[in-house]
Amino acid sequence: MAPVSVFSSPFLLGFEELERLLDRATKTSGDGYPPYNIERVARSDAAPETLRIILAVAGFSEDELDITVEENQLVIRGRQADDGERSYLHRGIAARQFQRAFVLADGIEVEGAELTNGLLSINLVRHEPERVIQKIEIKGSDS
Repeated sequence: MAPVSVFSSPFLLGFEELERLLDRATKTSGDGYPPYNIERVARSDAAPETLRIILAVAGFSEDELDITVEENQLVIRGRQADDGERSYLHRGIAARQFQRAFVLADGIEVEGAELTNGLLSINLVRHEPERVIQKIEIKGSDS
C-alpha cells in the first residue's frame, strides 16, 4: 500500500517538489554537530528580511570550511587535517569533519558569510515576491 501524503489533495497542484524538499530536510538533520542558531533580523524600510545562521566552528580556519548552494540546499562542510606531528597525552578536541545542510525556500539567497571568534555567520536574504494578478481570457467554442 502506497503512503498517503498531505500533498496528495486534488486542491494542491504542483506541490510534489515541496514534499521532496521536506523529505530531504529530514534526512539532513544529522548528529547535531556543529551546534547552530538561526536568527531573524527584522525588516527595515531599506532592507528586506534577513535570516542569519550561526554555527559554532571553533578550531576551523576559513580554508577548512566550504559553503555551497546545491539545488536550493545550503551545505556547509568542515574538514580539518589531522596533524600527525603532535603527540597527545589526552585528546579531547578532535579534528572532526562535518556537513550541515539547510533547505532554502524559493526567493532566499545567500548574501555572505563571515568567520569571527569561532562563529561562522551566514546571512540569507528573503526577497519579497512580486504580487501578480493575471486575467485569463475565456475563449468560447463558438468563435
